Amino acid sequence: MKELDVFLKTVANGMKTMAVSIESLAEKLDALAKVQYGEKLKRRKKSPTRPRKKTAKKVASKKEKTITAVDTVFRIIKRSRKGVDTATLMEKTRFNQKKIANMVYKLKNQGKIKSVRKGVYVKV
Repeated sequence: MKELDVFLKTVANGMKTMAVSIESLAEKLDALAKVQYGEKLKRRKKSPTRPRKKTAKKVASKKEKTITAVDTVFRIIKRSRKGVDTATLMEKTRFNQKKIANMVYKLKNQGKIKSVRKGVYVKV
């Protein structure tokens, strides 16, 4: 039993000395890291010889125009020679009669189309 106690005490003492030496090594490594990090910062400040990278100017991308419902109706009317009636516009655009009537009203006010007879429209 005494031999075991003596053995355990020596192992404990050895571990304590190892812990102390590991702590001192850790402190030395921290000090070394601080010195090296500080030198790197100093070097960067002393030598600004590296040219700065030029940033490319961003070119605004051209957005495609979305075709509105009024444009769609106007294109159909523009393509016809004899004129287009509301039934044909409803068939080609799949819009209801009220929507087509509103668009025709807008186009008439803009002066882009005129009505040849009731319900038939031609480009001006």
